Amino acid sequence: MIYFDNAATGGFKPSAVVEDAYSIIKYLSANPGRSGHRLSVTGQERIYKCRKVLSEMYNSPDDRVVFTKNCTESLNIAIFGTIKKGGHVITTCYEHNSVLRPLFHLKDLGLISLDVVSPDSNGDIVGAISSKIKSNTYLIVTTAVSNVTGEVLPFEKIGALAKKHGLLYILDGAQAGGHLKINLNSGINALCLAGHKGLYGIMGSGVLIFDKNTEISPLIFGGTGSMSYSLSQPEVYPEKLEAGTLNLPAISALYEGVCLIRDNLDNFSRHLYAYTERTINALKLCPKVTCYSKPNPCGIVAFKIDDISSEQASDLLNSDYDVAVRGGLHCAPKMHEFLGTQNEGLIRASYAVQNTTREIDYFVKSIINICNAPFNK
Repeated sequence: MIYFDNAATGGFKPSAVVEDAYSIIKYLSANPGRSGHRLSVTGQERIYKCRKVLSEMYNSPDDRVVFTKNCTESLNIAIFGTIKKGGHVITTCYEHNSVLRPLFHLKDLGLISLDVVSPDSNGDIVGAISSKIKSNTYLIVTTAVSNVTGEVLPFEKIGALAKKHGLLYILDGAQAGGHLKINLNSGINALCLAGHKGLYGIMGSGVLIFDKNTEISPLIFGGTGSMSYSLSQPEVYPEKLEAGTLNLPAISALYEGVCLIRDNLDNFSRHLYAYTERTINALKLCPKVTCYSKPNPCGIVAFKIDDISSEQASDLLNSDYDVAVRGGLHCAPKMHEFLGTQNEGLIRASYAVQNTTREIDYFVKSIINICNAPFNK
């Protein structure tokens, strides 16, 4: 099967990632940092190596790199762990439900007020956010990249805006990790990442990275391997936010993925930009296809075919052409409302650098065949 669903989960894992996860499961199935024997200590050292490389890559203190099971968990910890009751929060129409659902839950409980903003008529999202800042605003939450269209938001400008007004800024980096350079010194207070997408890790790996000026309250309480005499959660990071056994195979394997990305990020991003540009230019020649993406370094192309739902088209690509894409709303309902595609959704192809132009050309031909099929005339 041709796998074009990398925005959901990366389908190509480097051999170093696979071998490391296998090695940990086979030879190092010990609880990291919970005992004094060498297996436990070795596991803790593997976790620290990953923590350290991530802190260097995103310019944060290494004790403020917290491991989670996915980006959704990271976002929930960051959002719920920084609540100011009675405060006001601003987010955007670009967001995934891992941002929207926590915020709307807090709104429904009456704990916060919330504005969801869309770009103005000139496409300016920064100005739209700025216009909603109030005296009780304490938080801005945005994605770095739309998981629907691949559009890159001006997160550094949003960070500068947040810093100017003394606001906390949480950035959802699920689609940006491994594709874009992000620096926590650019006004971003907390960055949430998915290890299993552009960072080439395996499922079960997520990261929350935050700066030294940000305090986050824990959502989960329990064993940390430190201060076991105390009935209170430790106040030091990362233990404060890492209760329970960590996913050593996933974290250790993530280290290998991050090292690969660190040395190749610009080159990989150029390849993905070229892949999306090639696809979009080809789809423009199909009169029944409307494309909603511009060329982007994150490998995402979203489009629709006239008179056929995105899910039906995706099913046909799967069953008749052996191509894996995603149809539907992509867990981003406000984005589809903004685009006017909330009824039929969009087909989303999302590439990895391991994909080929030959696969892309075959995919485009498959779309043309679907457009010309009798049921779609």
